[in-house]
Amino acid sequence: MTASWSLSKLLAGLHDDIEQRLARARASFGHPVTKGDASEHVWLELLQTYLPLRYRAEKAHVVDSDGTFSEQIDVVIFDRQYSPFIFNFEGQIIIPAESVYAVFEAKQAINAGVIDYAQKKVATVRRLHRTSLPIPHAGGTYPPKPLSHILGGILTFESDWSPPLGEPLMAALSQSAADRLDIGCVAAHGMFGCDDTGCHAIIPKGKPATAFLLELIARLQNSATVPMIDTRAYARWLDR
Repeated sequence: MTASWSLSKLLAGLHDDIEQRLARARASFGHPVTKGDASEHVWLELLQTYLPLRYRAEKAHVVDSDGTFSEQIDVVIFDRQYSPFIFNFEGQIIIPAESVYAVFEAKQAINAGVIDYAQKKVATVRRLHRTSLPIPHAGGTYPPKPLSHILGGILTFESDWSPPLGEPLMAALSQSAADRLDIGCVAAHGMFGCDDTGCHAIIPKGKPATAFLLELIARLQNSATVPMIDTRAYARWLDR
């Protein structure tokens, strides 16, 4: 007899695992840096396991062909199918700006200060210069791909607000597209999403982390493919 499967239970189980691991990380470690590193690892492992293989997720800096660097970002989601290189030196990963799809900050709890901090970190990536070359094909060339919006967001275990995803959160998220947080997860309570029309909370009963993962994949699909990078723009730094 075929065993009885439940998609609802599978999806809920994925969330339960993430929430419980985040709770253990917060309860088990006394040092703030160690606690933060453990929480980042939980989110990175989720994305590294469940995102399609064309994407990679790592803690990293981002650099552009002008030689400008972002601040270190807790979670960078980037292309590995078409991007030609990543700098990896002694465990420090540096990713070309053209390869980036999304960036996230991972914290213990969400509040106004954390949102402001995350917005500023996301902005250090979005303001980097990105090249985009014409794309050759059998019949000629396609024009350069327009640069897509780099998704930005925040990942936390819980919220310092009551209610956790109420009006104070929505007010703090109201920003221009340059530093907007597009998507975020508060694993113990729910998630939020923002676009050009505004921000809204989503509270899926029992499955916030899973709901976030599926929504993120949907948004990545809408981003299509990263632009064709001009590697010669980076190569000019070899002579300096």
